[in-house]
Amino acid sequence: MSSMHQERQRVIRHYKEVTGVTDVNMEEVAKWGVQKGLLVAPKPVDPMKLLARQLSESAREETRIDKKTGRPYRVYHMFTQQQGDQQLHLWADIDAPSTTRVKMHKSLVVRREQMVGDGVQLTFDAMHWNDVHPNEDPINLPMDLAPDIEWRINAPFEDQKAG
Repeated sequence: MSSMHQERQRVIRHYKEVTGVTDVNMEEVAKWGVQKGLLVAPKPVDPMKLLARQLSESAREETRIDKKTGRPYRVYHMFTQQQGDQQLHLWADIDAPSTTRVKMHKSLVVRREQMVGDGVQLTFDAMHWNDVHPNEDPINLPMDLAPDIEWRINAPFEDQKAG
């Protein structure tokens, strides 16, 4: 963890101690931290980097409808490619002839790894909650998502839109 994150975490804890607030609004913590001289507001983001981030977010959300199944699928998939000493994040259209199996495999593996990371952290969080609240019913969430995925795939189309 970077020292920047640790310093910001210290400010959050200090804010809670000083104000007595338990459920914090990070915008309020930011204003308070800057006013107290504990934080320095970051410099404005490079407009091109911000625009590129916004384009990536928009690409991530674009879907098409599969003509055969009628189900939505993501159009753009991010994969990494090394160029010299720089790692590029490139976006490929799933339907483009230039989108190879290698590119799609890289993209899908990264997304799966994100899911695994979320599952591990969720498990740690639940384990901690259960340990520090022994007098309450434990929170147990199954990590085998296959039944949930199968259920959603086979749910009526209207149910899929809401989920």
